[in-house]
Amino acid sequence: MKSFISYFDWLEGYGRTILKRDILAGLTVALVLIPQSMAYAELAGLPPYYGLYASFLPPMIAALFGSSRQLATGPVAVVSLLTATTLEPLATAGSQQYIAYAILLALLVGVFQFCLGALKLGLVVNFISHPVVNGFSNAAALIIATSQLPKLFGISIDKAPHHYQMILGVINSAVHYLHWPTLLMGALAFFLMYGLKRIAPKLPNVLVAVTITTILSWSLGFEHNMVVDVAAIRSEQVKQTIEKFNRALAPLEALAAKRARLIQNLKIGSDSTDKLKELDTRHTAERIALEIAQSKTAARKYRSRIRRFLLEGVRSEGGSLSFYHVNEFADRSRVDGRVWRLNVGNTPLQTSRLQLIGGGEVVGDIPRGLPSFSLPQIDYHIILHLLPFVVIIALLGFMEAISVAKAMAAKTGQRLDPNRELIGQGLANIIGAVTKSYPISGSFSRSAVNLQSGAVSGLSSVFTSLTVVVVLLLFTPLFYHLPQSVLAAIIMLAVVGLVNIRGFIHAWQAQWYDGAISIITFVVTLAFAPHLDRGILIGAGLSILVFLYKSMRPKVVDLSLGADRAMHDAVASGLEQCRYIDVVRFDGPLFFANASYLEDQIRNRRKSKKELKHIIISAGSINDIDSSGEEALSLTVDRVRSAGIDISLSGVNRAVMQVLNRTHLIVKIGEDHIYPTIESAINAVHEITHRGGKEKDCPLTTVRRITRSPEKREN
Repeated sequence: MKSFISYFDWLEGYGRTILKRDILAGLTVALVLIPQSMAYAELAGLPPYYGLYASFLPPMIAALFGSSRQLATGPVAVVSLLTATTLEPLATAGSQQYIAYAILLALLVGVFQFCLGALKLGLVVNFISHPVVNGFSNAAALIIATSQLPKLFGISIDKAPHHYQMILGVINSAVHYLHWPTLLMGALAFFLMYGLKRIAPKLPNVLVAVTITTILSWSLGFEHNMVVDVAAIRSEQVKQTIEKFNRALAPLEALAAKRARLIQNLKIGSDSTDKLKELDTRHTAERIALEIAQSKTAARKYRSRIRRFLLEGVRSEGGSLSFYHVNEFADRSRVDGRVWRLNVGNTPLQTSRLQLIGGGEVVGDIPRGLPSFSLPQIDYHIILHLLPFVVIIALLGFMEAISVAKAMAAKTGQRLDPNRELIGQGLANIIGAVTKSYPISGSFSRSAVNLQSGAVSGLSSVFTSLTVVVVLLLFTPLFYHLPQSVLAAIIMLAVVGLVNIRGFIHAWQAQWYDGAISIITFVVTLAFAPHLDRGILIGAGLSILVFLYKSMRPKVVDLSLGADRAMHDAVASGLEQCRYIDVVRFDGPLFFANASYLEDQIRNRRKSKKELKHIIISAGSINDIDSSGEEALSLTVDRVRSAGIDISLSGVNRAVMQVLNRTHLIVKIGEDHIYPTIESAINAVHEITHRGGKEKDCPLTTVRRITRSPEKREN
């Protein structure tokens, strides 16, 4: 139990002083987590209170079973965005089906992470290289920030196939109409959070901004909605557009139900021998899907028109309001001074209960109490669709968590276990799914707050979870008037930390191809957004291709004696090479992918060096060899010796020597041609190869640098 649960590690030396520090840190993180989690839930396409559900048990479970003492787990921006892009093709954001899929996604991510940790496969995250993560994170930061613009401007737009189309739609809508009070609320939140972070970093700036803007929203009547009958709207154009919108959506429910029945019949009759009937059913289902798409396209067109209608209220003698187009009513003294918009979504509008928006949007009602405990509904067909995204979310989420944990450990001197951290994150997602959580991960900003607040053990995360419990039980009504633009501001300010331009420069300075991969991942992720998985897959694919290319063409160099009496790369160090002996160093394992490359390199040397008498392969860098590599080495020995040139090996390590013994290649090479070091090999063959030769000072025994001729120096 001690090796499985971190709690027992914390007990050693634990006292009242440490307990006070953990309680203070836990409360401080909770004050940041609560508003952040609600904002991230909306980014994931879920109602805000699901962020609180994701902050209820996961922080505690991740701390109890993980290895990091300061890692703060919960909703994070990138995972929230990936959740939204994964689920939007399957269901309407915020619907019950969408919520069910989000919870199922958390369960699958948790199971995958737990299995990786239990099987000690934490190193699998290395398949996503740092340049890929850097390119993706920078692109994700821009996508996340710009996705919040509609909430910040107080406008509503439909989702677009590509993210840049959504941005163009936002600009177009904002030019037509912008709700200034909403923008000012968001700007005030920006100012408060950024200013307090600079002036008083110890204060919970997010909570202060949320508190002040919520009080202002309540006191100024920021939200101002009204439910009216369609008769109150004095515009035939508006009424006709509403009617056309409802008519476009009317057949959708029946068509969707019919298509669902056909798909269910296909699943049940998948083993049927009546292929003609199966094809007919499939064709009917596809035709219905086309009809659904056409209806949605028509509805989208009318919904866009409805959102562009700007109305103003005109008070009658009896006090009731009638609504006209803005600036249409002549008697301005009776106009209420507000701009009203129709609230329209993905369902038909009830003409007897039309919702008009005359103010800004707020969070609204948040259910009081803890979520019910239950396992998500298992749908194997949906699981098959989600699996590729599960792998991406699980690996990226864990990479974010372990990166944060390593940064914390570097400051505290704590030892981390990546596999144990995977188990902790996996269990947090699994148990979180039971309590209606969507996928979560470790948060850099909240972990930094946790460390700065003096957290000593994972008990600080336990107190964070308990604080969220208290909020869910007692204080959810206080969040009703929180403006949506403030949640957008919280997200936008939080993702600023993901922007890392220096990461591109650093990757390019390390290796140009790393910088190129990082830039390509960044551009592709932006281009294909909201399909973020494509950016990750292309970046990871490029990294693997580079790795394979380098493995297939490892560095092969000729060695000569340097000024420090050690053997160096002759070309890179500007050293002359011996005419009769070629000392060749092969840097890398000798396996099927690069076996022929060794043969090619030795053949090239035989052709270019006409006086060559002996080749010494420095095998110290060959740390492994497979059957293909052994066969290539055997052929090389045969071909070199058949050309009248001898060949030897030096510095062969134990693993490679065992392969040579098992395959009896050592007999072909000759045990007297296997030397422990390069120096011993050179000493053994030097005299016989140089006998009768013209080389006075051999570059393998005397330092000989390449000098340019006077003619070349003049040129």
